Amino acid sequence: MSETRSDGELLRAVAADGDRRAFEELYRRYAPWLTARMRGRCADAGIVDDVVQETFLAVWRGSARYREDGDAAGWLWRIASRRLVDALRGAGARGRLRQTLARLRHRDEASAEDRVLAGVEHGDLAGALVRLSPELRAVLQATVVDGLTTREAAVLLGIPPGTVKTRAMRARRQLREALA
Repeated sequence: MSETRSDGELLRAVAADGDRRAFEELYRRYAPWLTARMRGRCADAGIVDDVVQETFLAVWRGSARYREDGDAAGWLWRIASRRLVDALRGAGARGRLRQTLARLRHRDEASAEDRVLAGVEHGDLAGALVRLSPELRAVLQATVVDGLTTREAAVLLGIPPGTVKTRAMRARRQLREALA
């Protein structure tokens, strides 16, 4: 009977030896979970599939290094969430935004999502976000855009969870003041 290897053992085998079986086991273990979680952040299944593949490709190529100071799921999630943000920032996201804005112009009543997207592109929200300090924007990016928990954002940003909460509160207050 074969023994189930831990995530750390699998990751070490992939990094040290390029162990294909270890990689496949890691992929089978986490790809469905990562795909489901990414689909909660992005409705475009094509983008999600690309992000999941890019995440595991980074693991295989060794461009993403596991330091064994946390759980593998959280580590994979951080890689994938960064790649998702990069994908959404790309030309595809701008094209989708233009399509949304075009639909908005041709309808009598816009949905709440369309109004928010139009406000981000052309309204005060975009300016208010730009005026936030980089530290506050990074916390909003991690917690709002990427959907990370306070704890996950703290690990990602390398700051204590209390600092994440404080910065998020300050960012919300500054945005409310700017938009009032």
